[in-house]
Amino acid sequence: MNYLLEAATTETTDMTLQNPEETIKKASALVEQLKNLIPSIIKFGINVIIALIIFWIGKVLINIVLKICKRFFERTKMEVSVSKFLNSLIKVGLYIVLISVLLETVGIKTTSFVAVLGTASLAIGLSIQGSLSNFAGGVLILILKPFVVGDYIIESGSGKEGTVYKIDLFYTTLITLDNKKTVIPNGNLSNTSLTNVTAFDTRRVDFEIGISYDSDIKKAREILEETAKKNDLVIKDKEIFSYVANLDASQVTLGLRVWAKTSDYWTVKFDLTEAIKNELDANNIEIPFNQLVVHVEDSNANIK
Repeated sequence: MNYLLEAATTETTDMTLQNPEETIKKASALVEQLKNLIPSIIKFGINVIIALIIFWIGKVLINIVLKICKRFFERTKMEVSVSKFLNSLIKVGLYIVLISVLLETVGIKTTSFVAVLGTASLAIGLSIQGSLSNFAGGVLILILKPFVVGDYIIESGSGKEGTVYKIDLFYTTLITLDNKKTVIPNGNLSNTSLTNVTAFDTRRVDFEIGISYDSDIKKAREILEETAKKNDLVIKDKEIFSYVANLDASQVTLGLRVWAKTSDYWTVKFDLTEAIKNELDANNIEIPFNQLVVHVEDSNANIK
């Protein structure tokens, strides 16, 4: 092995001694290349230092922005899940901008990277369009709060209704009156009209009662109003109002409007319905069945 190394060294030395001018030319070319590279190396080093300074300043600014956003979300009483998601989204977006600036600073072009990222985002967005719609709907619901957990809502599109049990970013869960769980996509809830039954503390309770045409309308209205006043759950500060709603084929339809706490709605509805029936019966006010009056003429009556 040592013999081979000595032979190679001897051969190289001989070639150098035989062609000294060519060796000098190569050495000069190498030195010249190094001289040309020195400005680029220095410039690159300076750019790296500037990039590090920009990164440090950018990181401090991002933390400040995130703290401001967090305080804003807390003041607006935004849902925790939404505030955390938006905070993460803002953080990712700011860091992407910072990284792009750093790459441009050190001389790396980001045009192609941005184009590829945009194309990929578009393709992903089209493939999960339905999920994105539900997600956007969930964010709008949690921010705008057309309803909250515990509210009773009715969706106009499908007619589904129930008490809001849980609001996620993609779906809202309802519990129906017969204790069934209904899951509705947030995209549907945000793009259709809905009724929030329990949005306010009080609610009007409406009744319609039919009496016969032979009954005393004035007396029947007095009975309805007096019966409503006797109910402890009916709000007495608000108007208790009875009226003639319709003159139907088989009955005179009376209406009654009272107010109650939203939580007492169904109790008032059921209790007053029963009490009204008992009071009308006690005062001989007839609640008629659907009926048809038929007049029969005797064709032989005029024959002598």
